[in-house]
Amino acid sequence: MNQDYPCPCRRKGHLLPIVLTEAFGCDRCQQIFVVEDNGQNIEQLSSSYPYKRIWRWTGYRWLIIRPGLRDGYLPIMTGMMVVILIGWFLLALQSSLGPSIIIGIALAGLFMVLPAIIFWLAYRR
Repeated sequence: MNQDYPCPCRRKGHLLPIVLTEAFGCDRCQQIFVVEDNGQNIEQLSSSYPYKRIWRWTGYRWLIIRPGLRDGYLPIMTGMMVVILIGWFLLALQSSLGPSIIIGIALAGLFMVLPAIIFWLAYRR
């Protein structure tokens, strides 16, 4: 990394080497980045994010590398929805028809929407 690179999190900043370290800092946003072992990725050193933020240089811009945890959201959310549907179905079979079935449908709908919202929030970035 002996070229002039733009900051991956701010478009106007530039990465500068930090003396006596193997890290780089942005001259605008004051973030610190380290080069990973493969030499092609940089990782942001920050305690405010619950996951690592890693970027790869494509030759003209930084491309963010998504963490592997996101790949597991779809099976988890699908499993949660199936369990909720099976539980609601069993409760609907045991209860008699009447006002309680309307409340049960409303609760099942609510419990189906909540995982969908969580799934959407996880994938929107």
